Amino acid sequence: MGERERCQMPPVLARARDRFESWRRKREPGHRIPEPLWTLAVKLASVHGLHRTASVLGLDYYSLKKRVEAAHGQQQATGPTFIELSSPVAAAKRCLFRLDNGAGATMRVQLVGYDAAEVAALSRSFWSAE
Repeated sequence: MGERERCQMPPVLARARDRFESWRRKREPGHRIPEPLWTLAVKLASVHGLHRTASVLGLDYYSLKKRVEAAHGQQQATGPTFIELSSPVAAAKRCLFRLDNGAGATMRVQLVGYDAAEVAALSRSFWSAE
């Protein structure tokens, strides 16, 4: 990796690359990458992209992609889900009001399961009656 590319690399990717290189120097042949390093790679890939993370850390793109997809699938499954609840069929509107016509007449009305047009028509007929 050239000096120019090294300067443009985010510090978090550079530290992760150093951790992977350190593990590779110390590992014995046949040992797989430890889970904490894979977890770090998955987190970095979700921020910096699969290709960039795989190339900087020296990982197989498709192996990293499978782990990223598995991690995102688990997170979505454990998170809250949207559930639509239908409204009860038997719910009825209720209304209680009092009408005064200004001439001293008062009418108290209690409605259950009404339509707004019915309330308007009732009010108009009461106010127009003398």
